[in-house]
Amino acid sequence: MTMQQYIEDAEKALLHTYNRYQIVLDKGEGVHLYDLEGKKYLDFVSGIAVFALGYGNREYNDALKAQIDKLLHTSNYYYNVPAVEAAKKLQKVSGMDRIFFTNSGAEAIEGAIKAARKYAYLKDGTTDHEIIAMEHSFHGRTMGALSVTGNPHYREAFEPMIGNIRFAQLNDIDSVKAQITDKTCAIILETVQGEGGIYPAEEAFLKELRAICDEKDILLILDEIQCGMGRTGYMFAWQKYGVKPDIMTSAKALGCGVPVGAFMMTEKVGQSSLVAGDHGSTYGGNPFVCAAICKVLELFEKENILENVKQTGDYLFEKLEELVKDYDCIKTHRGVGLMQGLIFKEPVAPVINKALEKGLILINAGSNIIRFVPPLIISRENVDEMIMILRECLKEAAL
Repeated sequence: MTMQQYIEDAEKALLHTYNRYQIVLDKGEGVHLYDLEGKKYLDFVSGIAVFALGYGNREYNDALKAQIDKLLHTSNYYYNVPAVEAAKKLQKVSGMDRIFFTNSGAEAIEGAIKAARKYAYLKDGTTDHEIIAMEHSFHGRTMGALSVTGNPHYREAFEPMIGNIRFAQLNDIDSVKAQITDKTCAIILETVQGEGGIYPAEEAFLKELRAICDEKDILLILDEIQCGMGRTGYMFAWQKYGVKPDIMTSAKALGCGVPVGAFMMTEKVGQSSLVAGDHGSTYGGNPFVCAAICKVLELFEKENILENVKQTGDYLFEKLEELVKDYDCIKTHRGVGLMQGLIFKEPVAPVINKALEKGLILINAGSNIIRFVPPLIISRENVDEMIMILRECLKEAAL
């Protein structure tokens, strides 16, 4: 079948919840993807911040193949070795004490919300506690995750959401204080907002949040689903500032391609929240996905991923700053590590479409922002190639 035939069949068979680009991807190697016709693409999306190790990593692939031949699934009524090993490795790199494995980032958010509400319930026996979330945030598509997503566009068709959610402004501590009541049980935010426009939380803001939460026994939940797992140059973005959350979520690059997420918590929360029967997942933490986590964390250390992110991220920052100076159509640039964004005065779809034609895969974050979340193994040469293609696209798009 041709690529066009696959596209036509997909439109007849799949629920149309995505406006897909008109290519069928077939394989990957390193930082490149190939479509069914053999066209090569430089990938600066990495499955939306998932394929941190790039495509075709031999050690990663071999680890998954070995686990397939050994044991794929058992259910959580039994222990399995990869889950135990993955949890221990996550404890070490995150500094968190208790781990619950999920199938996705949205499920990790659901678990974090439940843990926070159970923690508050055990304190006073009431069920009317409130959670403060941030405007412009994005936490997922399930009902709980949507409820704390700070963009009405995502929520409005699915109202009513879960109740008692208030919204404040990221990096505006006074707006947070204005939303706090004696019913506030948690404050949730992305350490770096992704879908909402690549907004990093500021150090002073995070430290003030931590102090408020400590004073009032409010749980601080940090969503590290996109910005975690090395993308900022630290294993988790909060580690740059030393502002440790009470609950943290992870997914995406946690498994580098297999569907896995996790929510993690301190011992204090773990001992005073969810107990047997409160939460569960049929596939969560099965041997296959946990073997992936183990190998990912091993390779992060072995291949010195964090140092590459810091060095290449700095270089990417410099090159994107040059674009800001050279093109009037670009308003500004922000981000950290290998999670950066160019903010344009007009919608960026024409630029992204032209880039795809020229063999460069980019993604937006809102209608006027190009988001750069490439594999964490990219080199300066890859950045140079991307910038060269992007300059051609900007010239042709004539924004």
